[in-house]
Amino acid sequence: MGARAGIVVCATSFLLGALFTNWIADSLTLWKSPVTDEHLWTAASYYSILANGPSEILYFLATIVVIGGTTILWSLGDGEAGNLMFDGGSIFLFGTTIVMYLYSVLPSIFEKFSHLPAHQLKDPFPRSLRQATLELASSNLICSVALTGVLALQAGRFWAESADDDDDEQEVIESSESEETKGRKSRGKTPDIRDEVVKPLLQQRLQTTSTT
Repeated sequence: MGARAGIVVCATSFLLGALFTNWIADSLTLWKSPVTDEHLWTAASYYSILANGPSEILYFLATIVVIGGTTILWSLGDGEAGNLMFDGGSIFLFGTTIVMYLYSVLPSIFEKFSHLPAHQLKDPFPRSLRQATLELASSNLICSVALTGVLALQAGRFWAESADDDDDEQEVIESSESEETKGRKSRGKTPDIRDEVVKPLLQQRLQTTSTT
């Protein structure tokens, strides 16, 4: 169980870190007001680099996604109450991130930003790209929040399991102490048979010795 949780946390943390690199572009379009043409051109140039990057990066990210999702489903298959609650929520958030990236983020990047027109940073930004650039920033933020939720749920499951283990250990200690106490009481109530047999024999021998 600990190994599976570690794999999920590592895979999710890696994907979350990969999303944080998009902050180079998203911080200009999502958190700065007003959004200028220069900000939009900078963000579009960043996404153009991603669209024209080596395909091996996508294959590597896909491998991490498959490992993380498979591990969560594996833990969910145990059928334990904690897994159904925490891993159920984790797979929902993880799946939401995957669906959003497959059907919204990646198609938009490859369709809109593969080829940018020649421009200067001060040139007017095309309206056809403005909405796509803003939507990408929002989608990346949603995916980041969802993956953060996965980490929070896994941390909650770890805390809950640790609390259950402490309770089980306390119950074992209390039960062993109660059994020991009962054993002492039972030994105190049980008459000593040796005294009942040995004392009369000693008295009989003393009487025999005195008479002789």
